[in-house]
Amino acid sequence: SPAPGQPGKMPFWKGDGVGRPLELGQAIGKFTREIGAIRDESQAVARLVSDHVLDERAALNLVAYLADEREATGALPTDRTVVVQRFRDELGDWRIVLLTPFGGRVHAPWAQAIEARLAEQSGFDVQTIWSDDGIAIRFANGEDLPSAALLFPAPEQVEELVIDRLADSALFASHFRENAGRALLLPKRRPGARSPLWLQRQRSASLLAVASRYGSFPIVLETYRECLRDVFDLPGLVEVLTRLRSREIRVHEVETHEASPFARGLLFDYVAAYMYEGDAPLAERRAQALTLDRDLLRDLLGEDELRELLDPEAVEDVELELQALAPGRQARNADQLHDLLRRLGDLSRDELATRVTRPDELNLWLAALESSHRACEIRIAGAPRWITIEDAGRYRDALGVAPPLGVPEVFLQPGEAPFDGLIARYARSHAPFLGGDAAARWAIPETLVRDALRRLAERGLVLHGDFRPGGLEREWCDPDVLRMLRRRSLARLRREVEPVGHAAFARFLVRWQGVGSEGTGLDRLREVIGQFEGLRLPASVLEREILPARVRDYQPRFLDELGASGEVAWAGASTLGKDDGRVLLARRDRLGDLAINNAEPLQENPESGAEGQSAAAAILETLSARGASFFADLLAATNASIRDTLDALWELVWAGKVTNDTFAPLRALAWPKRGGGSPRQRLGTFPPEAAGRWSLVPAPAATPTARVHMLATLLLERYGVVTREAVMSEGIAGGFAAVYPVFKAMENAGRVRRGYFVEGLGAAQFALPGAVDRLRAERDPRNEPEVVVLAAADPANPYGAAIPWPRRGDEARHVFQRAAHARVVLVDGEPVLYIERGGRAVVTFPAFDTERSVLAVAALAAAAAASDRPRPLERIDSLPPDQSPHLVRFLDAGFVRGYRGLTMPAAARPRSR
Repeated sequence: SPAPGQPGKMPFWKGDGVGRPLELGQAIGKFTREIGAIRDESQAVARLVSDHVLDERAALNLVAYLADEREATGALPTDRTVVVQRFRDELGDWRIVLLTPFGGRVHAPWAQAIEARLAEQSGFDVQTIWSDDGIAIRFANGEDLPSAALLFPAPEQVEELVIDRLADSALFASHFRENAGRALLLPKRRPGARSPLWLQRQRSASLLAVASRYGSFPIVLETYRECLRDVFDLPGLVEVLTRLRSREIRVHEVETHEASPFARGLLFDYVAAYMYEGDAPLAERRAQALTLDRDLLRDLLGEDELRELLDPEAVEDVELELQALAPGRQARNADQLHDLLRRLGDLSRDELATRVTRPDELNLWLAALESSHRACEIRIAGAPRWITIEDAGRYRDALGVAPPLGVPEVFLQPGEAPFDGLIARYARSHAPFLGGDAAARWAIPETLVRDALRRLAERGLVLHGDFRPGGLEREWCDPDVLRMLRRRSLARLRREVEPVGHAAFARFLVRWQGVGSEGTGLDRLREVIGQFEGLRLPASVLEREILPARVRDYQPRFLDELGASGEVAWAGASTLGKDDGRVLLARRDRLGDLAINNAEPLQENPESGAEGQSAAAAILETLSARGASFFADLLAATNASIRDTLDALWELVWAGKVTNDTFAPLRALAWPKRGGGSPRQRLGTFPPEAAGRWSLVPAPAATPTARVHMLATLLLERYGVVTREAVMSEGIAGGFAAVYPVFKAMENAGRVRRGYFVEGLGAAQFALPGAVDRLRAERDPRNEPEVVVLAAADPANPYGAAIPWPRRGDEARHVFQRAAHARVVLVDGEPVLYIERGGRAVVTFPAFDTERSVLAVAALAAAAAASDRPRPLERIDSLPPDQSPHLVRFLDAGFVRGYRGLTMPAAARPRSR
């Protein structure tokens, strides 16, 4: 059946094949040695045609391939020569390639032995790949490479090295999977249906983790036997190493700037071995593509792909630097101006003015250069241009320009290919360009430019391809310029792959959770509750700060409508003093499952009631027997005072056992309490926090596994990027260890990504696929500063939860908490001000010492002006405002002095309703 997959992408898997045996490898090496020894190309071609039945074109290609390799490394890998090639990749990391023809059955154990020796003796972190043509080794760090002796272990030690290393190799894992599958130890959920390869890998890994504890487990022993006998040729490796030690096989070491033709083919296998990266985020995919060398990139993707891989900003930056328009690249004196003309060629006076640091002195510098016969002025296409004196003859011969009088004869001597030299310099000083660009600058036919560019391309001095992002035509580019573009683009992409800072994570959370959203009405409220489902939030700030920050026109009746329709219910989770507590919102059918994972244990305070029962026990018994009941019914059942019954009822609420069908009691918590009274009082005399019908929180309906899966899904929806610290801050039963297995299973299923996304947090971070790229997009602040005033307990504020509060020099005096009614002012994700409960005191963070302080204080003033009952600001960093060094900033923002501190003028505040 069709399996189109992703257009333009090869499948990640490769069919396993039996490696080349040593005998065939030796024969190939002998053939390479004999053909390579024939220096006359015609004789070599004739032998290939007559003795090996190749047609002439195939023979020419093979001879050219061997000649290119010999030119690059100085030797060919044969049955008597091993070539050790060193070069740096695009990241600056060293790669070592051992080129030999001895085949994969010898190279596989050889690579294992090399890894073992490097790990034991040098501590190098290496990655190896082997094929029939050699071994490639990549060193992740370090400037100094190990000695070549470590690449050639002693023959008598190699078997022990291989056996010790084999169990940790991918080869062992793959053969164990195949053996376990043949032994029917990897059961299928649905017999007759094929299992995807990734699922087989995961099941095999789990089985191997258990089986590896038992050395006599048959499948483990069979895998060792298969690897050591069927895949590896250990006797052949011992023979090769013995001949190397006795100098029968010589070692040719060489250091090159890039991979040779033979090594390039081996590196292709290196890439193919790690192609199971298709589910990586965009930045990783682009960065991985750019780590390939240019020739291999052209083989794999074609030059067209460079339009997508090169970064537009990197192209622009390189163009400015090449043209000496970037800061720091401009000429500062006459000598540097001369160098600039020598690098860039002809420039007009206006063009020179933009490339010097002091344009007012340009005329003096030009006059000095002209008087000293170092520069002269010519006319190109009727316009005056300045050039260096040594270029006068070149411009005369290339463009027909008349040189000025007084040019020394030595600079007017005819040169070799003067026009090609001008075009080559134009390419060196420009990012990818079109032939018409150079033709227009010199007012010459474009065909002349194209002919010159083709001649340069044949010599390898320019490249022709699709380079510029968004370009429509094939451009020309100097190879060194293209390498610079690729390095710059790679650096930018690597920066995107790097974990983001805390401020970027805070900016991401604000946008991910829709703080400041333009959404309105019930639909927007449903989205918000979907993100907050199961999250414990202070009841006193839920409707005053958290929901209004996300629903532009929020009104309490919105939540009442969702509750009355049966869509949303609530449950208590813990108490926060006498008049407040944490509550969670959830869909009614999931309330029981979420409440049991968040509630705190009941702390009973027995009060004698009917038949000696406590009030809380009586309430539970009544609700269990009669179902939803009004407060009057509960009061009669407890036979206690209104105050005692109400206290017992709310104690059950905060324990997550009792809920209400309305949200009115939560809103009335801060109202004055009424004590005493007879159990027969009329309903109208009951406190407002007793209103509505009370009922038991439903028992959990889902299995424990389903509940944990539900929690993991909600955490991903809430945060986008879930960290251990964020989970621990929510107080979920079992902590991060409870949901980690679910995240791991979701990663195996391809539903989430695991990585190190936010710096400074734990390595076990899981993210939704779309959240990774969105998080990295927040790496740099936007042009307009973003100021947000959040409740300290708001889940969009990561500080104090997933991220620690910024450190000050006087932490002992200032304790930052995510307390109810406390606020924090974030400017571009950085916390700048902390407003303590009640709003009477503020504390500044280290970021307050920057220009962000003006924006933060202005936001604080706006929040004070919008308050119905603003309170005076009595303390700034534990000091009276008049003693604070920051007083001026607050006065500039509109605060005025009062007898108790700083206040907002009455004219700036709305009237109380």
